[in-house]
Amino acid sequence: MGEFSALVLDETAGKVSSSIRRLPLSDLPAGDVTVAVEYSTLNYKDGMVLNGLGRLVRQYPHVPGIDFAGTVEASDNPAWAVGDKVILTGWRVGEVHWGGYAQKARVKGEWLVKLPDGLTTKRAMALGTAGLTAQLALLALEKHGLTPESGEVLVTGAAGGLGSVAIVLLSRLGFAVAAATGRAAQHDYLKGLGASSIVDRAELAAAPAKPLLAERWAGCIDSVGGTTLASVLASLKLHGAVASCGNAGGVELHTTVLPFLLRGIGLQGIDSAQCPIPLRVEAWSRLVAGMPAALLDSITTEARLSDLPQLGASILKGEVRGRVVVDVNR
Repeated sequence: MGEFSALVLDETAGKVSSSIRRLPLSDLPAGDVTVAVEYSTLNYKDGMVLNGLGRLVRQYPHVPGIDFAGTVEASDNPAWAVGDKVILTGWRVGEVHWGGYAQKARVKGEWLVKLPDGLTTKRAMALGTAGLTAQLALLALEKHGLTPESGEVLVTGAAGGLGSVAIVLLSRLGFAVAAATGRAAQHDYLKGLGASSIVDRAELAAAPAKPLLAERWAGCIDSVGGTTLASVLASLKLHGAVASCGNAGGVELHTTVLPFLLRGIGLQGIDSAQCPIPLRVEAWSRLVAGMPAALLDSITTEARLSDLPQLGASILKGEVRGRVVVDVNR
């Protein structure tokens, strides 16, 4: 029936290791659509899975990779035909279900999205979950009422993949963007994406001294969480809002209700993993329109399956800039 290459994780005595193997197609999990994967990508959650953190994976051996894009190779689902170009992000693929760090994937057809016109599979993965989440966060802030006239918007974790895409999307819509980073070497990079000011992440790293701080930002796309999110909530302008997208800085949130009661702020969680398909389609459409291809290419590096163990460690340390596309066939 043929074989395919995959990055496979194993667990021995609580320690996770990885290797590239040739597997039979019969090893693929249950699903009604089989995809010939062309590209995957690297997200923070992938770094956690590759390093066995957070108990995201409970059963080994396991093929990680929470995103992939490719071509339908076989389908028992009436929504998809052989030759269709598709994207998958989320649905706990790469965690509970085998994922995209392989040349083949088998999934449920209802998890797939049609590759938008004007987007290649490589550029779709240059966006990936990070880009999709950034766009969903922007949609949530717009629904809250945020406009360029509202004031400056803060992006935390700015030099990472989600932050990089968020800066581009916001700035191209006319928003003034403050980029928070602890990497001084990335200031020029962030300004090149469209950031109008830089905030040292150390300013946000300590718990706020008071329930309400001086009003600074009209909105925020936050991928850090923890004390950073608490500081941002205390610093939002009247009727501002935060779209919470990640927890790189911790999962605990110590705050008060006063910013919500006295300034009428909003806190919107962004769940890209189980986002409904119609919202995904809208977000991908907006991404195609809002992210210039040349700029996306400029913030993207390419990797192979064999590079992923090292890259997985690097992204957890905040050492990966922009986006990483994984060519699973190299």
